[in-house]
Amino acid sequence: MLPTIIPTGEATGILPVQDGAIRPITVIGTAAIRDTFDESCLRQAINSRNAPGVTQLVLNPDAHCGYGAPVGCVLVSPTHIYPGPVGVDIKCSMSLLQLDVPAEAIQDRKVRRALIQAICERTPTGAGRGQQCAPKSRYVDESLGRQLLVEGASASVCDQLGIPPEWTQYCEDAVHVGHDDTQDALAARLDLHLQQGIFRHRFPGKMKQLGSYGGGNHFGECEEVRVGTTPRARRAAEVFGLRDGHVAFLSHCGSRGIGHNLADGQFKSLQAQFARWGIPLPGGDRELVYAPLGTAEANAYLDDMALGANFATLNHLLINALVLEAFQQVLPGTRGQLVYFISHNIARREVVDNQLAWVHRKGATRAFPAGHHALRGTIYHDTGHPILLPGNPQAGSCVMVADDGAQQSCYSVNHGAGRALGRRRAIRELDQQTIDRSFDELDILSNCRQYPRDEAPAAYKDFNEVLRSVQAAGLATEVARLKARFVIKDGDAADD
Repeated sequence: MLPTIIPTGEATGILPVQDGAIRPITVIGTAAIRDTFDESCLRQAINSRNAPGVTQLVLNPDAHCGYGAPVGCVLVSPTHIYPGPVGVDIKCSMSLLQLDVPAEAIQDRKVRRALIQAICERTPTGAGRGQQCAPKSRYVDESLGRQLLVEGASASVCDQLGIPPEWTQYCEDAVHVGHDDTQDALAARLDLHLQQGIFRHRFPGKMKQLGSYGGGNHFGECEEVRVGTTPRARRAAEVFGLRDGHVAFLSHCGSRGIGHNLADGQFKSLQAQFARWGIPLPGGDRELVYAPLGTAEANAYLDDMALGANFATLNHLLINALVLEAFQQVLPGTRGQLVYFISHNIARREVVDNQLAWVHRKGATRAFPAGHHALRGTIYHDTGHPILLPGNPQAGSCVMVADDGAQQSCYSVNHGAGRALGRRRAIRELDQQTIDRSFDELDILSNCRQYPRDEAPAAYKDFNEVLRSVQAAGLATEVARLKARFVIKDGDAADD
């Protein structure tokens, strides 16, 4: 029988593990949110907390059953690396582009339809789709593809792709390096994949996906920015470059087929090693394989994660450059600036409890408050960095900034609302006409002929209750709300 969550505050709790013999799981969420954590989610959390080398585990308000570890969790280990708490869409991320376009300029539906068409001509959507589906996308040959996987968002790569080089200053991480902190390790690992590994004959096709959205929960969303009225919100918005009453563009996507190939290869390789050595799996879950740091297996995973993360970074930056180009086609003279780019499927080395550890964030996003040592020397040191929190098109999304209380969640918050209904159940139970009518009544346009039922707002948790959990727990404060005006989606299966 599973233990029950013990409340410790209005929006905090603990989940005991091993009858209290080890540090319990930290739970963030109001009573209403805690009721959304089903048995499968809690079982995965307990399995993950009991896994070798794990010192902390956090369940965020969006938590639900995932791949080995719950989506919406944070797993900390100073000694081991885990692919499951990163996931199959390596460095799935959020980015926000602020435009100098007043919201009134896109009030006309014809203007928004023209923008949707211009964006879709440049950014393909859907699993497996690439540049051949979008006549105005950027062509990426094999040479540039190899360079960007190894170098990340270097000045040379950005220049070749037409990405403003200053945008790299507004990235959580613009460049990822190998297990030994060099690009040479990534180059060697990529050569191995191209010669005998998972890419071989598929590499050119995977490169054609750069600058594209995946299926499922990936999206591009045109927003109206509404900055909060408090002095703190106004100050943070000024530092972040947010413009009240103006248009912004929010994107959610990751490393596409490249990341999936790399992650899938790692799971299969580690599962084979566990079977060969007869090592017991945490909770008997094949998706909770791991590698001790310093081993060849851990080094291989860290290199592959970095390759996928570099692709994801350039994927987002290129999407934003193409979206800006589309706005300039429809509304000549439009200017845009990247607000921030931040991941929610990644493992990063950070200091936790005065110890260097790998912080795995699976469906969770970094949340460093003002004064955090990692922000020293950046424009965010006195405010904290932007947190991009997608809700759903009808409830809106949110830009937040961390509070000091984020320390209790390993300086992390949820990456969104989190699913309330599984995809099959949503397709089975939700009515298509009701969904489409609700979008029309709210004047939210989409490129989809029918909005995907498994991505309908009703398939997700109550976003306002999720936000209430974050703020009541003392993790973060709202800076601005984003109101959707149109959505770019695809009905294919999700990458993550």
